[in-house]
Amino acid sequence: MAHPKIIAIVQARMGSTRLPGKVLMDLAGETVLGRVIKRLRRAALINELVVATTTSVADDAIVKESSRLGVLVFRGSELDVLDRYWQASLKYGADAVVRITSDCPFIDPELVDQTIRVFLDQQADYANNVSPRTYPRGMEAEVFTSAALKRAWKEASVLYQREHVTPYFYEHQEFFHLVSTSGCSDCSCYRWTVDTAEDLRLMREVYTRFEGRDDFSWHEIIELMRREPALADLNAHIVQKQIHGGEM
Repeated sequence: MAHPKIIAIVQARMGSTRLPGKVLMDLAGETVLGRVIKRLRRAALINELVVATTTSVADDAIVKESSRLGVLVFRGSELDVLDRYWQASLKYGADAVVRITSDCPFIDPELVDQTIRVFLDQQADYANNVSPRTYPRGMEAEVFTSAALKRAWKEASVLYQREHVTPYFYEHQEFFHLVSTSGCSDCSCYRWTVDTAEDLRLMREVYTRFEGRDDFSWHEIIELMRREPALADLNAHIVQKQIHGGEM
């Protein structure tokens, strides 16, 4: 397929065990979700952006915010996120899907494009930029074909496989061509995802340093944190939640 339709699906909901409503919290004059969407819009290889939320009444707020941001919306299962992705990809005619979570407001469009490019160049079924993990947490991008997504949707039968969307791919490598991309140096010690109040405080400090702009690169954040080591200390003690079969 010469020019596949590549859709980034951003999963978002108001429910969060550690920090409820985090994706609509203020981040230097914009919501966390808004920062994610605006940064993803700079990715050259994404054809369309979709926010995939749930049918829960609480997530009406996500739909309203997505409308304000001018981005497409899909509403589906709250717990079966794999089904939500499959149904969203069907509705919007995706040939390939980029999975992004809405709690990563430093997501870097160049790293997203890099992952997509590796996926396309190697004609993969699935690609990520976390095997091995060299980029800061919060830079995660996963890309997969609609055909691979359909197979996972049909065959994944364990709860965590459906809740976390992609475990079926790397747990059944005999069925898929998997590839990955990584950086030249290991920056995985940094935590740039919003899961706690401490995480959000770090994000706010960084956006303030960049005067509310959102066009800074992940390299610029690294440089900032090396100049101001106290920034990384704000959330260095936070332990990432684990999923069955290992963390993502």
